[in-house]
Amino acid sequence: MFTVRNATLADGRTRDVRVDPAAGAIDAVGEDLDAETGIEAAGKLLLPGMIDAHVHFREPGAPQKETWATGSASAAAGGVTTVLDQPNTSPPTVTGEAFREKRTLASGASLVDFGIDGGVTPDWDPDSLFAEPLAALGEIFLADSTGEMGIGEAQFRDAVARATEEDVPVTVHAEDATAFEEDALPEAGLEGGDADASAWSAYRPAAAEIAAAELACEVAADTDAQVHLAHTSTPEAAELADEAGLTCEATPHHLFLSTDDARDLGTYGRMNPPLRSPGRRDGLLEKLADGVVDIVATDHAPHTRAEKETTLTEAPSGVPGVETALPLLLATAAEGELSYERVRDVTARNPAEIFGLDSKGRVEAGYDADLVLVEPGDGSEISGGALHSKCEWTPFEGWTGVFPEWTMVRGNVVYAEDDAGLPENLAPDGEFGPRAGELV
Repeated sequence: MFTVRNATLADGRTRDVRVDPAAGAIDAVGEDLDAETGIEAAGKLLLPGMIDAHVHFREPGAPQKETWATGSASAAAGGVTTVLDQPNTSPPTVTGEAFREKRTLASGASLVDFGIDGGVTPDWDPDSLFAEPLAALGEIFLADSTGEMGIGEAQFRDAVARATEEDVPVTVHAEDATAFEEDALPEAGLEGGDADASAWSAYRPAAAEIAAAELACEVAADTDAQVHLAHTSTPEAAELADEAGLTCEATPHHLFLSTDDARDLGTYGRMNPPLRSPGRRDGLLEKLADGVVDIVATDHAPHTRAEKETTLTEAPSGVPGVETALPLLLATAAEGELSYERVRDVTARNPAEIFGLDSKGRVEAGYDADLVLVEPGDGSEISGGALHSKCEWTPFEGWTGVFPEWTMVRGNVVYAEDDAGLPENLAPDGEFGPRAGELV
């Protein structure tokens, strides 16, 4: 046993947290708890580890962009202790065989706990796929993105109905391709950081997301399915989901960036759905603070600089985010724009509840000892070159983030800064610690 002493929890209480590493769980939360070893928190903030319900770790198929080793290292260094990986890899995770291939890769490399989502294509194999322990069905693409897995309405309805029969939640990429504005795209143009990604926002307008969100709400009502909207980029879609009893997520790039930033980011600011106007960005952040947006997930979708250094129409969509999400939210909380309780809820409690991770998301006795210690006032400048993702860039270059001093998964420290002050028997051998495992 060991105890994290004098930690400040998200609700402001100061408590000791005793961990049973053999069980990988929190043994007790209280005052003056005895244990063989102590970690002095000295009033620093102790949070449940972030559950990132939307990552693309790119294996199998694109290890030049990311691997389970590099992606999970980036997650651990950002205070993320659990990830749910999306299906648009190569091969796509649409059969039991593809699921097992990805599971083998992750099991041998991931520093954090993981779940794997199954996907839907015209030739998917639902019988073999649902025989595996899916975290969710989806991201189901209602419009093509990386991996070209877009499907039509009829197959979407069939897939949601099947997932409902199997009692598996459904995650939806809500964009209606029939509402795309082809004339908004430049015929040619500048490359990389010199391009203007606001044209991508005009091409895939807010109306496309809102229309697809309406369809998702209708299908959920028809099937009584548990439907979750991925990377909601508009306050209107978030409101639709809330009114219909669906859940939704927002990404840090949609919460903090806008079309104004897209002009500076160039192709590095191209993602699906795209960045929205400053007004919609501000409205989405308000929906997060008000409880309409249920969770923050990153849609961590790395690409190499070489892949991004082309024209806007040829560049792949996606940005990295798994290492900077919690630090950005904590910096926002330090400025008083969000409460620490709200940060805890949207990064840990709510995703655990939505995706049935019953042992995760809380700093309470009996829950997994997935813990993150931070000094709330200790912000630092974000630099892509200092991050652990293989792509080594970020759309948040130069922003301020509050990064963890250490991150723990099931009682094992998987990441620690050099000066974290951990007892020798708890510190990892180097920056990172032992591998974690699959969510079953």
